[in-house]
Parts: sequence; C-alpha cells; structure tokens
Amino acid sequence: MLQGISMNQELSVQSGWTEKLDQLIAQHKAMAGALLPLLHAIQDEFSYIPESVYEKIAKGLSLSVAEVHGVVTFYHHFKTRKPGRHVLQICRAESCQAMGSEALEAHAKQCLNVDYHQTTADQSINLEPVYCLGNCALSPAVMLDDEVYGRVTAADLDGLIRDAKKAEAQG
Repeated sequence: MLQGISMNQELSVQSGWTEKLDQLIAQHKAMAGALLPLLHAIQDEFSYIPESVYEKIAKGLSLSVAEVHGVVTFYHHFKTRKPGRHVLQICRAESCQAMGSEALEAHAKQCLNVDYHQTTADQSINLEPVYCLGNCALSPAVMLDDEVYGRVTAADLDGLIRDAKKAEAQG
C-alpha cells in the first residue's frame, strides 16, 4: 500500500483482476528472473500495474515490495496508473530535436496540460517520450496510438489531438 489504497479497494474496481493476477503469477513464478516477464504480462493484460498489486506480486515471487517497486519505477515502459484511451509519443532523438521536437513537446504539454507519463484530465490522451520512431528523414516525428507522423508542426499536432478526441466522441 504505497499510496494508501488497499489492494482489495483497487482490485474490486476491476472485475476479474484478482483471479487473472493469480493466474499470471502462477504462470511466471517458476521462471528464473520471473519479475520482468510477469510485469510485462500484467501490463499487457490490464494496461498498467497499480501499486496496490506490488505486495501480491512480491509474495508470489518471494521478493520484497521494494524490489517490485524498484523495477516498475526504473523502467518507463511500465505504467502505474490507468493510461488514457490514446497514447501520444513525441520523439526525443537527436534528429527530431534538431528539427524542433523540443518546441513541439512544450506545445503538447501546454495544450494537453500534462507532463510526460501523465494522462489528460478527461482520460483521453497519455503523453509519452520516445527515443526514436525510425522516421528521422521526416523529423520531428510523433506517434499517436500506432500511427507515425512526420514533419509535425504545432498545428499538425493540434489537428491530431482534435481528430483523436472527435473520433472518440463519435464512438
């Protein structure tokens, strides 16, 4: 309970979490170095790893809660809060930085009113850094969900965000 939320309180919100988490722990606990594969499996299944499950993971793998917490927080890939419905990644590699991605990221943070690794108040968009999208010839690049966009301007980014929210509203 690192943030004062009991495992039962948070898990009860997510129907089926307890049983599925038990299954994932059972599938991984006999593996050497089981923690990372288990964390990936949990995030793949639930889209995040809430701090309230660290104790259950630790007990299942005979680790300390601190060890689980340390691994989850060391790797930026792991999310400890439920992510937004869309993920916006801004490339921070050298080519993109040389072509203006720092200004683009500042614009995104201001427009969305979030920092990296945060979700907008309406739960629609997560903002994440990425360190190469392989689109260097078209820098600066961003990825919205699974689509990569190149030579993105602030106006382009506004349009991508608007379109994602509009498509979501249309359902």
